[in-house]
Amino acid sequence: MCILVTSAGEANGGGHDAVLAFNAEGALLGPFSDDPRIVDPRGLSLHLSRELIYLNSADRVLALDRSGRVVRDSGTRADLDPGGAVFGPNDRFYVTARRRRTILGLSATLDGNAEPLVPEGIIPFPRGFGFGRDGNLYLASGIGPSGEGDNTIFVFAPDTPAQPRPLVTDPELSPLDLTLTPNGQIVVASEYPFRAPDAVVTIREYNLASGDLIRVFLPDPSVKFRQPRGLRLGPQGHLYCVGEAHVVAFDFSTGDFLGPVVHLPRLHGQALVFLA
Repeated sequence: MCILVTSAGEANGGGHDAVLAFNAEGALLGPFSDDPRIVDPRGLSLHLSRELIYLNSADRVLALDRSGRVVRDSGTRADLDPGGAVFGPNDRFYVTARRRRTILGLSATLDGNAEPLVPEGIIPFPRGFGFGRDGNLYLASGIGPSGEGDNTIFVFAPDTPAQPRPLVTDPELSPLDLTLTPNGQIVVASEYPFRAPDAVVTIREYNLASGDLIRVFLPDPSVKFRQPRGLRLGPQGHLYCVGEAHVVAFDFSTGDFLGPVVHLPRLHGQALVFLA
């Protein structure tokens, strides 16, 4: 197994500005690709075929084969500023367009127009998102550097995308990423208050229908896990999360913290995928 992690660039945390590859034991194998189009990489997703790896890079989206060679390129798209990304309905690649404060959908071929999924500006500071089996879009809304936004999760129904409703009321939530799990719930990476010296990092699971808090996953404080992002369910039913200097894992069935899988100074991880 190989673990791929996007490490942010200098403008967003001073990371390694690369897609890094690690083996199953957490040892660094080096950059997965040396293509110069990879700049400040963010969202990272495997296509359903598991043959292509899609990533967001500055103002473009790239698709790489399993050897790290770029095989598809959206080209530069003004004001894309992509954050997180997932595959969703109609085999389209959906990305958070942070400047436009919306989610854009692109064809898996990365050509054609990028179409807004929700109205621009409707969420002041969008974080992670995912699609439920009910057809709804679930979007984590954080608070930006200027104080704009809400620490909650919004639900967008496909027939009323301009009328989101808040799902979660949790005073200890400050979302940085979100994923939907096979058991039909929402899992959110949270650092509250965001970037505060005494911030509390948790992974929080919510009921998809009611928004009620189900349980809280806690990393061992001695690990000093910070800025959690890149939630991903991986091998053996473990839940993985990347952060400032670590990739950590939890046993999803029990909630137990399994410890660091990767430790790398200045990792500033944004997303991860597994290649078998």
